[in-house]
Amino acid sequence: MTENDNGLREAALSCLLMKDPLDKVKQTQKLYRRWQEETLSISKAELSVPDIPGQPDKPELVAPRDLPKRKNSSATGVAPLIHAVNHIEFNAINLALDAVARFPGLPRQYYADWVRVAYEESQHFTLLRDHLVSLGYDYGSFPAHNGMWEMAQKTHHDPLMRMALVPRVLEARGLDVTPKMMEKLRGTGDLRAVEILELILREEIGHVAIGTHWFNYLCEQRGVDALETFKDILDNYFDGQLRGPFHTEARKQAGFTDAEMALLEGHA
Repeated sequence: MTENDNGLREAALSCLLMKDPLDKVKQTQKLYRRWQEETLSISKAELSVPDIPGQPDKPELVAPRDLPKRKNSSATGVAPLIHAVNHIEFNAINLALDAVARFPGLPRQYYADWVRVAYEESQHFTLLRDHLVSLGYDYGSFPAHNGMWEMAQKTHHDPLMRMALVPRVLEARGLDVTPKMMEKLRGTGDLRAVEILELILREEIGHVAIGTHWFNYLCEQRGVDALETFKDILDNYFDGQLRGPFHTEARKQAGFTDAEMALLEGHA
């Protein structure tokens, strides 16, 4: 990213392409500060956004089924679990940057929302990575899977699909599973990890709510029913394969309606 680059989407693309996680975090946070200073314009140009973001050589990316089971051991303790969440947050930085860079012609508030999400995800990454280092490991110490980014690839063509499937399905899953992770970590005595996950859960509710808002906005713009559209997308992409149970309270805070919750329960 160059200092004379005054385009928000172009600068987001530069951050997206960075391979080193610490550089990506630093430049994403710098980008958010520049946005707050109102020094960045928003172009309506189609940018050449690659299918694969910048990512480091480690962690090794494997299929979800090939990941070793994350069991606490005397050797690694809770580090593999912390690493798995750290990897999700790295992906979340890329997903938010991609949402800014990839889709032109949306309202200014859309870009404001997603550059803020990228900033907050970069803070989550840093908190988790610092904690991982305190345990004697680092980001990249364990293998990880690429499921979140594979869904991003499937939604490259349409921001409505992206909002439906990434924030409202994959990231919303984090709302469901985080309380149980916190309980497990509390049982091990790792209260710092619990504290970090409490913060992440609060902010992730807001991130999913942003996805809900822009999904509903795009449905309204296209004159389609949001519930029916969400149902069709779930039928096409998941076919009854969604995993429960769901954290209903958190999902409702993130904008899910009773009808949508019933729909999710029916697909689980």
